[in-house]
Amino acid sequence: MYRKDTLINGIRVVSETLPKSRSVSIGVWVKVGSRHEPPEVGGVSHFIEHMFFKGTQKRSAKDIAIEMDSLGGEYNAFTSQETTTYYAKVVDEHLPVAIDILSDILLGSKFDPAEMEKERKVILEEIKGVEDAPDDYVHELFTSTVWPDNSLGRPILGTRDTIKAMKHQDIISYIDNYYSPKEIVISVAGNFDHTQLLDLLNRQFGKLARTAAPKKEETPIFTSAVYVRKKQLEQVQLCMGCKGLPNTHEDRYVISALNTVLGYSMSSRLFQEVREQYGLAYTIYSYVTSYRDAGLFTIYAGTGPSNALEVVRLVIKELKKIKAEGITPAEVLRVKNQVKGNLILSLESSNSHMSRIARQEIYFGKYLSMDDIIKGVERVSGDQVQQLAQQLFTQDNIALTILGPLSKSDVPDSILEI
Repeated sequence: MYRKDTLINGIRVVSETLPKSRSVSIGVWVKVGSRHEPPEVGGVSHFIEHMFFKGTQKRSAKDIAIEMDSLGGEYNAFTSQETTTYYAKVVDEHLPVAIDILSDILLGSKFDPAEMEKERKVILEEIKGVEDAPDDYVHELFTSTVWPDNSLGRPILGTRDTIKAMKHQDIISYIDNYYSPKEIVISVAGNFDHTQLLDLLNRQFGKLARTAAPKKEETPIFTSAVYVRKKQLEQVQLCMGCKGLPNTHEDRYVISALNTVLGYSMSSRLFQEVREQYGLAYTIYSYVTSYRDAGLFTIYAGTGPSNALEVVRLVIKELKKIKAEGITPAEVLRVKNQVKGNLILSLESSNSHMSRIARQEIYFGKYLSMDDIIKGVERVSGDQVQQLAQQLFTQDNIALTILGPLSKSDVPDSILEI
């Protein structure tokens, strides 16, 4: 069901045939994102993502939208710290058209300077939107707090200053340097004929011939700090966390189990303690972020100003407890079933399969079957979860960011004693 091929110009193609599906999803994954940007052009990867939809030699921006919508299809793009992805999902019979449109925008875009000026305004509004959404913005502030001197700590969208200063040549040079066959993985999942697929991809993408420039990836050093951004809000937004694990770390299933126990769902310890037991927050959860060489374990809560410090203390209490006592056999069983169930349910669409095999190729360089992943989850023990908690939740490896109507003087230095 899974195959890996290489186009005539070196682009890797990973594919998974799903015969019972009537859809097919295709993604073009470029292995460059915000962490690879020099500070002076912060946000250029995301800017480029926008510009690829602003018209080609064959199609206007409106033509692209109408043609894709007329197929009943879905198309979009997204930028992350390490990749930029362009994808489409269509009924299987329309795959040739989807490939033609994606290849056209990626190889034939005009990058009209006038369109760039329009899109500059759009992105500046997008930045304002993030800053006006405190429950989103606090995560950005947290990342910049723990990684202040690294590109991973900078916002994917860039800043007002870098976007205002972005030049047309910055975009063209960045594409010439990094949008090369060596840096591209095409991922396809759904109902398709494999021979026809490779023929279409070779004809449409095989003509790309750029030489990749070396990418800069500097591993970030975690900074333990308390940062408070005072802003008049009804709630205080909290992000607390520590250094996590890279994508391919041998304990990646263990940290997933730790996250599930602590704050992934309504049955988690933090949700039950902070919300259900004490009623101090409507929303509280934890999540894991992993990159090629680094990661974060983050806890978020939104609460009233008078409850903020007590929420932090309760979280610290739970972190200490799991370090000291570990997790129960019942929690081990529940977590394994929950993680396996989430994995299986996440693969109910061709889009999910397409994303999974692309990420596996980018980070592992190989295919990991569902059986492989489930075996990894099954091997997790309660002792491993406790040992990882003891390793991660230490005094020099924890940080806190607060956004809301508090001042730094309101937060005692001892708040993060763990």
